[in-house]
Amino acid sequence: MSSVTDLRSDNSNPLLERESELLDIRRAVDELCGGPNPGPANRRGGVLTFVGPAGMGKTKLLTAAREYAAERGCTVLFARGGEQERQVPFHVMRQLLQPTLAAMSEQDRREAFGNWYRIVAPALGLTASRQGAIAPDPQGVRDGLDWVVTQLTVRRAPVVLVLDDAHWADAESLAWLTSFASRAEELGMVVLVACRPDEIPADAAGLRALMSRRGARPHELSPLTTSGVARIIRDVLGENADDVFCRECWAISGGNPFEVVELAMKGRERGLRPNQDGIAQLRDLASAVKGSGIIERLEQLGPSTVRFAWAAAVLGTAVPTTIVGGVAALGEAQVTESIELLRKARILTVLTNVRRQEVVEFFHPLIATAVYRSMPPGVRVAMHGVAAQALINDGHGASAAARHLLEMHPEGDPWVVQQLRQAARDNFSAGAPDAARRYLTRALREPPDAEDRAEVLFELGSANLLHDPVTTINQLQAALEEPFIEQNLREAITYRLAQAMAHSGRLDSATELLSEEARRAGSGRTRLRMQAEQFKWSSVQVDKENSPARSRLLAQFAKRLTGRGLPERHILGLRSWDAAMRGEPATVSLDYAEQALEGGMSWTDQDFGFEVPAAVAITLMYCDQPGRAEELFNKGILEFELKGWRGAHLSFLYTLLGYVRYRRGRLSEAEDFVRNGLEIAERVGPDIPAQWYAVGTLVETLIARGNVAEAEEVANRHGLSRYSSRSIVYPDPQAVYGKLLLAQGRIDEARHQLTQAGRRFDLRGIRNPSWSPWQMDLALAEAVDDPKRAAATAAEAVSRARAFGVPSVIGHALRVEAATADPTRSITLLQEAVSHLEQSPAAYELAQALVEHGSALYAVGDQPQATQQLYRGMEVATVCGADALASRTRSQLAAAGLRPRRLHDSGRGTLTVAEHEAGKHAAKGLSSVAIAKEMNLDTQAVSELLSSVFTKLGTDRSGLARALGES
Repeated sequence: MSSVTDLRSDNSNPLLERESELLDIRRAVDELCGGPNPGPANRRGGVLTFVGPAGMGKTKLLTAAREYAAERGCTVLFARGGEQERQVPFHVMRQLLQPTLAAMSEQDRREAFGNWYRIVAPALGLTASRQGAIAPDPQGVRDGLDWVVTQLTVRRAPVVLVLDDAHWADAESLAWLTSFASRAEELGMVVLVACRPDEIPADAAGLRALMSRRGARPHELSPLTTSGVARIIRDVLGENADDVFCRECWAISGGNPFEVVELAMKGRERGLRPNQDGIAQLRDLASAVKGSGIIERLEQLGPSTVRFAWAAAVLGTAVPTTIVGGVAALGEAQVTESIELLRKARILTVLTNVRRQEVVEFFHPLIATAVYRSMPPGVRVAMHGVAAQALINDGHGASAAARHLLEMHPEGDPWVVQQLRQAARDNFSAGAPDAARRYLTRALREPPDAEDRAEVLFELGSANLLHDPVTTINQLQAALEEPFIEQNLREAITYRLAQAMAHSGRLDSATELLSEEARRAGSGRTRLRMQAEQFKWSSVQVDKENSPARSRLLAQFAKRLTGRGLPERHILGLRSWDAAMRGEPATVSLDYAEQALEGGMSWTDQDFGFEVPAAVAITLMYCDQPGRAEELFNKGILEFELKGWRGAHLSFLYTLLGYVRYRRGRLSEAEDFVRNGLEIAERVGPDIPAQWYAVGTLVETLIARGNVAEAEEVANRHGLSRYSSRSIVYPDPQAVYGKLLLAQGRIDEARHQLTQAGRRFDLRGIRNPSWSPWQMDLALAEAVDDPKRAAATAAEAVSRARAFGVPSVIGHALRVEAATADPTRSITLLQEAVSHLEQSPAAYELAQALVEHGSALYAVGDQPQATQQLYRGMEVATVCGADALASRTRSQLAAAGLRPRRLHDSGRGTLTVAEHEAGKHAAKGLSSVAIAKEMNLDTQAVSELLSSVFTKLGTDRSGLARALGES
């Protein structure tokens, strides 16, 4: 419904006995406008809610609020939920925003929407959905709406948002409002919401929470007292109305303001005397203002007027009179006459919308409900069908007609199926998959023609994929069993069905399906694609018994490929990841990764998924190329955000980006990214895979920072110790839990968890300690009471690390082996570990190795060398955000009688190790690109480091060498 200007004159319903509510509204609007000191800095927003049964005056109260806000110069955004429109996605949002957006120029609208235009505009009805466009997820649309409303609030401040009849608001709009309302205070916006508490839908928990936010009770509108009823009766029927008559009016109406006013107005029409003589007629009049009485009153206006009222009830709020008349099958003169009669009878009123069209609206929702329910069922169904056709003919589109199509009896009409499928596509593209599922489910009941049934099942299954993978599986399996199915559609269904099976934990079924379909395929291209999908899903199975054999098959298969198409590049990417997991030389993984990336891979291809690009990026990280991994993840995040994918997909990438930062030793940044990823995952729903990725990474990061108690709290809150899945999650939850137990000193439990994790990995053929350092952690646990076994475990880890051949994991393994060796050999191992780690991006591992090397040197009396390593270790730990390690090293230096200090201090500013390293390279004349390659950083990070160096040292490149020497 568009925002409307009410043309009726209704001063007969004063706001009696609502003084406290009005006072609170005025106070809220005054504070929004800045109180006694107007201005943006003094604006204070908030939320006010009002509840009460129908007819209690909520609408009148909100109307007064809108008028007062307008008088104070506020921008008022208004919407009303509709009983007939509650199934129409974003119906309320369109009411709220369309009038304001319509008054803006196209340029201003584009500026207000920013990068969100393509995501939010379809939801708001500003643009039609584009054929084949990738649909945003619901959270992406809500985030976009947050942005748009925030921009409007800033540009049009002060803003008052008003929602009446919230119990009838559509689910999509309610989901946005109940989330956004918490920001009202910080934004300087007042939100006013009214609803009938007993009619809030069972699934609208957000609305219930909003109505009692922060524990505050909503304003409950009470029935009028006898004095209030008497005031209305005397205003309408005359001051001579006696007390007995007024008390009888109160008893009959129960103090309901709507019924009191209607009773008084009907009494005036009948010439009722407001005294004891008129009491006998009151009850007859009372029945005329309720359900059946309203219908009797309507029927007295004639059949044409009744049909017009029926059509208005079917079409819902604010539909142009021309369409209502068409649905009622009335001529122009009959429409005019019907409107006039209905206005006089206080059943309908005439409004104007922003397009200057005359529209009709029922005088009160109670009347609309009564009229709709009074219609003969057959007539009601038929009128819904006529309404659907009329709306489409008038250019409103399939989405506007769809709710009417839902009410029609299935008759096998291809036109109905076509419109429902189009409405589903429109709503899916607008970020309303629930509505798309409703329309497609109804299309199947029509039913569609036999040759179209498989395609409709495919569309329905695809719409259910993220919402209900199990239902998706049933629908897509049914689609494959249809007798009329083209080969291209069969292939598309197969890919989507395998994806649904994999997301439901049925990885065996997914690979078997793809294997069977590959054998049936008639073309080499199709077989290649099927095999790519088969390799993808089998590669993430933890307990695949023939996994080593499958890896050998993948290796042989990949040798023949050149990366000419996306299926080939996905297979090459999977080969890269598989080689890394199995601990083959890193050069093998890198070679296949380069081939996979050369032709490009999209993160948002719905048919191929984002799993392989993510696997390639994480492989680069394992191979000590975190800068390139971050570039790929940043590209993926950008693609997801531009497409409006703000749910589980985005959570994965934020978490994985945090995981890269963790591996680089940038622990505080890692924690920020991972917490963001976990927040998004929890917003999507419980126990989704993205949540487990985030929980494991966060626990590892907190342990590295020394926040073991907090890591335990996170692990316990999410049940990390109980996690069980057949799909691979990295970092592995069981190995992470073992690391946590080790950090807590629970050695036996840690040894058990880590041993079990290792057995799973060995069964799967996963031997790379860079992928999971369970073996190193196990060696440290065994060293407590079984040094010999610990030494053997550590030696095996070193052997595997050297086979993979990247400095970070070799250095890590050597550091652990040193913990199991005698003091003399330990110093040698730690010196080698430091040497490897200095060539790697693993700063936190370097900090640990430096500190342990310094401690070992101090133990044998080499104080000068020990002091240097301890100082360096403390500095690197501080830069990493490894607070516990830095503090422990500082205490160790102090205990040795050494004053802890920074490594480099120029007097102007303190250089970190990374800044000093970048400065040295720059002083030698290396470019930023060359420095980035030397330090395994991206160029942006190097630029930031050099900028900080120049600022702290107060020089440019020409004076850098001297400044570094002086420092």
